[in-house]
Amino acid sequence: MAKKNDNRILAQNRKANHEFFIEETYEAGIVLKGTEIKSIRAGQMNIKESFARIENGEILLYQAHINPYEQGNRHNHDPVRTRKLLLHKQEIKKLTGKSQQQGYALVPLKVYIKNGFAKVLLGLGKGKKHYDKRDSLKKKDAKRQMDKAIGQRMKGME
Repeated sequence: MAKKNDNRILAQNRKANHEFFIEETYEAGIVLKGTEIKSIRAGQMNIKESFARIENGEILLYQAHINPYEQGNRHNHDPVRTRKLLLHKQEIKKLTGKSQQQGYALVPLKVYIKNGFAKVLLGLGKGKKHYDKRDSLKKKDAKRQMDKAIGQRMKGME
């Protein structure tokens, strides 16, 4: 069976960059059951409220919502069940040490299909304080205004 090289993003957590300083990212596979992959390929996944934890040497994904597959009838799954993530043992050990520090969390950033398998991009993030969020918004706004001014200048030179 030929595998598709489809790398489109199927679900994205846009709030993650607003809520956390993302320091490192890791690509992890997801253990799925039954018709879940069909729902994911159809774009029926939401990771906005989800998070990951390390328990007993395994990384588990909580609160990721995958809608039941329409044609799945009795083979459908629980939409918000806990799912296991697949990483190398060395990566799990490294994440265990870092994620237990105060203020760090494992946040799923996006879900995509790579070589026929569903993958999650996990970010190790440190929580932002309220004033950090305001500072980030100010920087983003200033960059947008600079880009706009440069674009108008380039238009005027033509």
